[in-house]
Amino acid sequence: MIFFGFQHPSILHHTCLFQLSNLSQRTQFFFTMKVSVASLLLLAGSSAIASPLAARVARRNGVSRPNMRVGSKANQINDAEQSTNWAGAVLVSSGFTEVSASFTVPDPQIPSGGDDSTQYCATAWVGIDGDTCSTAILQTGVDFCIQGGDVSYDAWYEWIPADSVDFSGISFSAGDSVSVSVVATSTTTGTATITNNSNGQSVTHTFTSSETTSTLCETNAEWIVEDFTLISSSGQESLAPFANFGTVTFTDSYAVQNGNQVDASGANTITLVDNNGNTLASPSVDGSTVTVTYE
Repeated sequence: MIFFGFQHPSILHHTCLFQLSNLSQRTQFFFTMKVSVASLLLLAGSSAIASPLAARVARRNGVSRPNMRVGSKANQINDAEQSTNWAGAVLVSSGFTEVSASFTVPDPQIPSGGDDSTQYCATAWVGIDGDTCSTAILQTGVDFCIQGGDVSYDAWYEWIPADSVDFSGISFSAGDSVSVSVVATSTTTGTATITNNSNGQSVTHTFTSSETTSTLCETNAEWIVEDFTLISSSGQESLAPFANFGTVTFTDSYAVQNGNQVDASGANTITLVDNNGNTLASPSVDGSTVTVTYE
């Protein structure tokens, strides 16, 4: 892949806002993209160490963007949405200050008909805002990629519109139990934490008001598997080849709303589709469990 003028197997993940005026109702589209620097991953069997922080920071020169919704909100049925980059569940209300969940790290596979020379990726994350609120997103999660027989993982955090940053000091293997959480201590400060329950490693980033340049609405709580976006050296954007991740099951999916803990019951579901409307990943919600399945 070409990354901003250099040949490098890297992936950019960040978040963006689009508006399409050719719809009967002008609709905002949001999507999140992620940088994954594959050449800096240290592979040990099926385990990979997250890319060094300095390498990620050096590449924070892409635009930031927020769910690329298909169709208008008014045309959705039973609070079911379609998106070309998100699959999962989102609570839409007010007063969300914390979102958390646990999931098992998937073992990504090359999709049927795929090419061994191509890198296929997806990412699983929790976040506040970015669906109906375009001002900011506070989010953290884990990327999973495969190219040939090589699998890599990255843990990352992000406060849109700044680009995502990789955590250092945490590694993953397929089958590991991982807990992720974001906490908004105010609309401009907060924390992002990822814990590998299987190996005991845990990392946290604290966002200060001096580094955040946008204000949370605190109107969305999300549990998402995403197909993020690549940016070429010429600035062309395209969705990453989507990995067959099997199933990601977010358990203990909770949010704190106005000081009270709530689960994912009543969340809007988001199905990921391609540009032809074919389903790539579908969600289901059962209380505090959000399941996203590759199709």
